[in-house]
Amino acid sequence: MQWQEVRQLYPDRFVKMQILKSHIENQVRYVENVAVIQAFDDEQTATRELVRSKDDVLVYHTGKEKIEIEIKPLFGFRGSYDKHRV
Repeated sequence: MQWQEVRQLYPDRFVKMQILKSHIENQVRYVENVAVIQAFDDEQTATRELVRSKDDVLVYHTGKEKIEIEIKPLFGFRGSYDKHRV
């Protein structure tokens, strides 16, 4: 289902959905097609579901015109860690 359809079916609500199709341009992921899992009226429940979400499942508010997710690089340790070096 396209995002515009979801917005019409669930106006002014939070929607938990599975991303089915998306593309990336300039460090932004643009979502094109989704499968709706559940809709929520209150922000607390939606936030709880968002925190529990993983993989390509997300919670988004239908007040947004497009689903645009900024991709941020993850920083961390590279290579092996030598615990004897200080």
